[in-house]
Amino acid sequence: MTGRRRDAGEDAIIGRAFRWSLLVIVILALAVAATVYLLREGEQAQAPVEDAGMAAPETAASGAAPEPPPVPFTDITEQAGIDFVHENGARGDKLLPETMGSGAAFFDYDGDGDPDLLLNNGRYWEGRHPEGADRPTPALYRNDSNGQFTEVTAEVGLDVSLYGTGVAVADYDGDGRKDVLLAALGRNRLFHNEGDGFREVTEEAGVSGADDAWTTSAAFLDYDRDGDLDLFAVNYVQWSRAIDYEVDYRLTGIGRAYGPPTNFQGTDPYLYRNDGDGSFTDVSAEAGVQVDNPATGRPMAKALAVTALDVDGNGWLDLFVANDTVRNFLFLNQGDGTFEEVGIRYGVAFDRDGAATGAMGTDAAHFRNDADLGLAVGNFANEMTSLYVTQGGAGLLTDESIVEGIGPASRQALTFGLFFFDYDLDGRMDLLQVNGHLEQEINKVQSSQHYEQPAQLFWNCGPRCRAGFVPVPRQRTGDLGRPAVGRGASYADIDADGDQDVLITQVGRRPRLLRNDQAQDHHWLRLRLAGHSGNRDAIGAEVAVEVGDRLLRRRVMPTRSYLSQVEPTLTFGLAEAEAIDGVRIRWPDGTEQDLGPLAVDREHRIERGR
Repeated sequence: MTGRRRDAGEDAIIGRAFRWSLLVIVILALAVAATVYLLREGEQAQAPVEDAGMAAPETAASGAAPEPPPVPFTDITEQAGIDFVHENGARGDKLLPETMGSGAAFFDYDGDGDPDLLLNNGRYWEGRHPEGADRPTPALYRNDSNGQFTEVTAEVGLDVSLYGTGVAVADYDGDGRKDVLLAALGRNRLFHNEGDGFREVTEEAGVSGADDAWTTSAAFLDYDRDGDLDLFAVNYVQWSRAIDYEVDYRLTGIGRAYGPPTNFQGTDPYLYRNDGDGSFTDVSAEAGVQVDNPATGRPMAKALAVTALDVDGNGWLDLFVANDTVRNFLFLNQGDGTFEEVGIRYGVAFDRDGAATGAMGTDAAHFRNDADLGLAVGNFANEMTSLYVTQGGAGLLTDESIVEGIGPASRQALTFGLFFFDYDLDGRMDLLQVNGHLEQEINKVQSSQHYEQPAQLFWNCGPRCRAGFVPVPRQRTGDLGRPAVGRGASYADIDADGDQDVLITQVGRRPRLLRNDQAQDHHWLRLRLAGHSGNRDAIGAEVAVEVGDRLLRRRVMPTRSYLSQVEPTLTFGLAEAEAIDGVRIRWPDGTEQDLGPLAVDREHRIERGR
């Protein structure tokens, strides 16, 4: 297989229809990217001096680029007591859902202050349950605060059967306890946290979706700034076993194989407005998040991931949707309960050649510690990871993946989950992407591809480097570099040592819990925000920490990566800085709060207005 086949109808029609409208944007984007590159070259030649305590690593006297620090990640899955095995139902029929995997979420379900772990799961296809085999279910593991996790799935009532995909967690009714949405092929399931267990409330809340839908990722956020958390869920394609057999994707030398979604019809996402009484109203159509293919009049989206961001900096959360083999969407929040889709206009719909990619996971961050926002998208094999960057608030993003050092190193990988995090606590956001192919036998027909692929860690070495990111050699990352059939990815500080540990899910296999064993002696600060009753975790809040003349920006947005959620607590690496100058918070409703210096090397809980 040489990459995703382009749909001769839908994708080609879209590309032709927008070719001329893209031409001016592409030319402008290339000019801006060239200017940015030259400016960065100039900055490198001038060798600017950074503030003490946040200094970039010094360049060697020979002019060679600095090398990433060795930061091993240690696989502690077994010793931590996590014995979960993902079930995708694969028994030789080669059905598309079997390739996609399930996600994970770190969250504190019992309110004891430790991040617990929830893993969604698939199930056997009807009539294919092996005799004597247990029924696959999701798994919830309680963090016991001593390096161990205890499974409590049945005890808390989450031992349900579904073909699970994504996970979304939030206290949607403001009672102080985290509730759980399990996205699925078929009905989605919402569980209310009762304190002594979970109770399913899907029907009364009105968020099940259609019985024949295929929801992938979901996010809780307050899109209308009314104080409570709404729900946005994206769907993949219209699928059934009969449709899959009719498509009948094949590879020479293999026969029937797992293939792309190009010959499956697209679907619309769901936007549910929280009504404040435990129920939601589907406002998808009137809110403007349904996009039709102009050539066919049918839904265009084939979505796998979503992240919420404020691309224009106006305080209203926008939504980026990563679509597989059709153009990506950027829904710009109009501030009146509606969105405008501006992906083409803003430059994030297609790749640099004006083509749609096999987009999977996504995340956004201020990775340069300035006002410009970076939006990363993991793509299919033979397609570079995209890194779209805003250009000074000009309403345009350009793909700087090559300029920033990610492009060439990521081209061969098939990337699913990815996220920004500061793994070495030096104050700069690094990028991790987890990889793995769809087809077990892909190496027989494409020698450069393998089913198992190593994760890739990109170290952010700052403005002194020619490229902002440097690929970290596998031998410097410990067990993180071991090949895997990677899908979802999440992070949390599971052992309260200040750095972020990583969880990777796999298709049909055990996940990997990887402890971050960095020993750089860098200082850090962790902030856990407490908002008002309708949004207790302050999802959507933006926090900036002042360290000298640096401003480190983070957003409370657990939905990141692919099918997964990360912990809501924010981590700020401080390198050698032993103090911070202040903290600035913009809460989800737009109000701002300034705090003075806080003690470093500890976690602080900050209540709104206090």
